[in-house]
Amino acid sequence: MARGLFSRAWMTKSYYFQARLSYVRLKYLFFTWLTVFVGSWVVYVQYSAYTELCRAQECSDSICDKYRRGVIDGSACSSLCDKGTLYFGRCLSTKPNNQVYMSSWGELDTVIKCQLGDVLHYELGEELEPRREATLFDKPTRGTSVEKFKEMVSNHLKAKVGEHANLPSLVTLILSFADSNKDGQISLAEAKSAWALLQLNEVLLAVVLQDREHTPKLLGYCGDLYVVERVPYTPLYGLSLPWPLEPWIPVGLRHSMDQWFTPSWPRKAKISIGLLELVEDIFHGTFGTFLMCDMRPNSFGYTNRHDLRLVDGRRVVPEEAFRLAMVSQHCEDDEDCVYGIDCRTSCDRTERRCTGKVTQPNLARACLALKDYLLRGAPAHLREELEKQMYACMGLKGSNEQMEMEHSLILNNLKTLLWKQISHTKDS
Repeated sequence: MARGLFSRAWMTKSYYFQARLSYVRLKYLFFTWLTVFVGSWVVYVQYSAYTELCRAQECSDSICDKYRRGVIDGSACSSLCDKGTLYFGRCLSTKPNNQVYMSSWGELDTVIKCQLGDVLHYELGEELEPRREATLFDKPTRGTSVEKFKEMVSNHLKAKVGEHANLPSLVTLILSFADSNKDGQISLAEAKSAWALLQLNEVLLAVVLQDREHTPKLLGYCGDLYVVERVPYTPLYGLSLPWPLEPWIPVGLRHSMDQWFTPSWPRKAKISIGLLELVEDIFHGTFGTFLMCDMRPNSFGYTNRHDLRLVDGRRVVPEEAFRLAMVSQHCEDDEDCVYGIDCRTSCDRTERRCTGKVTQPNLARACLALKDYLLRGAPAHLREELEKQMYACMGLKGSNEQMEMEHSLILNNLKTLLWKQISHTKDS
């Protein structure tokens, strides 16, 4: 009897154990399947995003085909298409039509930028850049003289930067840039390449500021593909996280994390002085005024010596081109009159058109971008005065003569204040 009861109890326990084991196995299999499914989906999405954003082969094939047919020419063409000494490395693209890659050119660490896209003129949607024409390299046409090409360049620059005394000097700079092999002549293929590049604000800015330190050096080009020096530290501050993690990080925590990953304060001060000097260079500069319409950290980087570099100049636009584009923009309220992240004008509700005057100058928007960056870790004896200067800077409005006087005064005060703190240190 007792043996029967024991046997029955053992069988019952064995049954429950097996049932429990089956449940655990089922649970394990479910979570294994779920992990594989989610992992496969992430890999698929990443791969799809990569193949959409990163099209190096397409870019290289398109450029080299035109070079070999004699349509385009430039200082980087032979290295890219014949010698293989310039090649695409890690993909940095954030938009399919704007291809960006780390690269090497001989012993130089470089970045390749290549345009892929279509059709023409200024649009105030995502880019204040001309969309590419279907036949991009159709100008100038065969038979165009150097004088005629010079006139084309002059008229184009006049529309972009306005007419001023230094326009002939800028035209001369562009023609020198177009002569890629420096033989004193501009071939039709060189002219086609230079004309295509001249449509890009970033290239124009690099030519305008070629003697300054705040933009990467323009090292060469082939068609509308161009090569610039690589900036070792980007973005200006912050941490790049894998995209699946981005939505899960609260904004406040992300902001704090970004501020953790910054250099020491004296080095931040030197980098900030570089940004202030860049603002100074393009505010009523030699070749007109440019507007910086994206002050996010991703637009800037710095060198090993903590010198600032503008790594993404696509949204640095000539003020004249910005004004002409804005006054043709339909609007219902002020929110319709925004370009990029930072350039705003007001809406004339009577005409339902945007006005052409930006509401805040570059300096005010630069100070807004630098406020937390500079104030965090600032020396105690300096903090109150620095905060006062930063808020005065952020309060700059409009573009009248009085504002320009305030602009110069605040800019000089900030630079002097920062230099006094670091001039005696090795960071200067």
